[in-house]
Amino acid sequence: MAVAGRRLPRWGRDALATAWAAADVACLALLWARTAPEGRAVSWLGGWSPRNGHSVGIVLVADRLGTGLALLAAVLVLAVVCYAWRYFDEPAGEHGGMFPALLLLFEAGMCGFALTGDLFDAFVFFELMGAVAYALTGYRIEDPRPLQGALAFGLVNSAAAYLSLLGIGLLYARTGELGLAQIGAALDQRAAAGHGRDALVVVGFVLVLTGPLVKAATAPFHFWLPDAHAVAPSPVCMLLSGVMVELGVYGVARIHCVVFGGAGGLPDAAVRDTLLAAGVLTALVGALMCWQQRHLKRMLAFSTVGHIGLFLIGAALLDPAGLTGSAVYVAGHAGAKAALFGLTGVLLDRYGSVDEHGLHGRARELRLTGLLFVIGALALAGLPPFGTGLGKSVTEEAAGRWGGWLPVVFVLVSALTGGAVLRAGLRVFGGVGAPPAEHPEVAATTGDGEEPEIREPGRRTPVPILLVPGLLLAGCLAVGVLPGVGRALAAAAVAFTDRAGYLTDTLGRPNGPTPAAPAVPEAWWTASGVLLGLLSALLAVGLATAAVRRDPGRGTGGLYRATVLPLRRLHSGLLGDYVAWLAVGLAALLVALTAQL
Repeated sequence: MAVAGRRLPRWGRDALATAWAAADVACLALLWARTAPEGRAVSWLGGWSPRNGHSVGIVLVADRLGTGLALLAAVLVLAVVCYAWRYFDEPAGEHGGMFPALLLLFEAGMCGFALTGDLFDAFVFFELMGAVAYALTGYRIEDPRPLQGALAFGLVNSAAAYLSLLGIGLLYARTGELGLAQIGAALDQRAAAGHGRDALVVVGFVLVLTGPLVKAATAPFHFWLPDAHAVAPSPVCMLLSGVMVELGVYGVARIHCVVFGGAGGLPDAAVRDTLLAAGVLTALVGALMCWQQRHLKRMLAFSTVGHIGLFLIGAALLDPAGLTGSAVYVAGHAGAKAALFGLTGVLLDRYGSVDEHGLHGRARELRLTGLLFVIGALALAGLPPFGTGLGKSVTEEAAGRWGGWLPVVFVLVSALTGGAVLRAGLRVFGGVGAPPAEHPEVAATTGDGEEPEIREPGRRTPVPILLVPGLLLAGCLAVGVLPGVGRALAAAAVAFTDRAGYLTDTLGRPNGPTPAAPAVPEAWWTASGVLLGLLSALLAVGLATAAVRRDPGRGTGGLYRATVLPLRRLHSGLLGDYVAWLAVGLAALLVALTAQL
């Protein structure tokens, strides 16, 4: 693409990129169909298969969940390629094909990370994915703000990646292996020989998971995400929030299950409690900060942080039911969140602004855009029958068995994030309420004065820019109304948690006794799930309606100044602060785990 783009016209570059992206979707759909629901497709590159349980080769292991996530990434890349046909001007000459080339390379990193069975190559794909994401974030180099956001994004995530590499080095020094299955089997053999876990295993676990946790924007590692989303091109934000950060949660679950989930790893109870605490903290911080935003892209970014916390809660349960809920939730969320970022791009395309207050009532003529935006907000709030609501319902059901208060977190976070987006939609597209007054005490990043991502302000909105978000919302709805989607993801979650099967298929020989497979969890609507989904949606509507009827600066009291303002000041935008919080989070993980061992 980068080479051919120097000679091809714009339509030729778009056609070539679309053809490649569509071919990727077809290949991954075929891989999904050819992978047994309870099994895995294993490929040793170059024929370097294991000998006596040991190998120096690189292995790809495709189960239904990993393949499904790679397929989701491919579908979103295809959607973004189509969305960007007419979105912004692509430079001609030697840089003509760079944007679609970067998108396809970004897809390669994401798919490789989802399919690799090698810990070191997970780091390699992780870095490929990250390096391209930094370039895409700072793609508009004529504006210093994207460069600053890309720099913070790159430095924080690279520091986390180097910490992961240190953890990989520790595990390699202990086991002499780099494959996920090989490391897990070696640790189990040490435990069987009477060598219990020690500080190296605990520190290795924390260091290896630091990279995925930062990529997933888990609190307190999340500070880079809203800064990057605020300045990245809208099509790029569709990928960052739609699938990239979710890959971090997937990495946490995969590495724990295969490497550290056996006798030589860490106790499930300690890992579960630690990750649940991180998930709840992330969900609440993201939801609270989302409600405070008026910059639409930052608002959507913080809503992603909140939902990542909910996904992490489901994965932290360490059972097929919780993982099923998270998988369904991720599938629905990808469509809704990518659509909302695409619709925000319409506003930036038309008005050169993403400020909720500055756009008050200006987009009344964009009726279809406004309708889709409101639908996306309600989907984000968990309204049945959207896929987000189904994923929320299944995860709530699973989480309720471990803590009766956890469903409250799901309802609260869904209501706050969906309500914030709905509030913005009512103001921007409906002109509801009086124009908000400015109050220094509650001032936030405005979103006014953004560099337009197109060069024809006021042009007629191109068809793909509205068609793609509409199709993405239809996909979110399909996840919730087609029973086969939930059933397939439930079976995939059972296979994902089958550690013994993963080790056997990868190593080519049994690795200890094979436990009985757990029952496939139910992944469909229940009466309580529907009621809780309606409750969170009604709360979102109530919060949004109340917000547009009052001045946002009126009535701020001591509680606001004691809780919300300090939290907002922590999001300083200073790179040094973000690196300091990386160190604090790393120490907190170590303390939380060692206290339970």
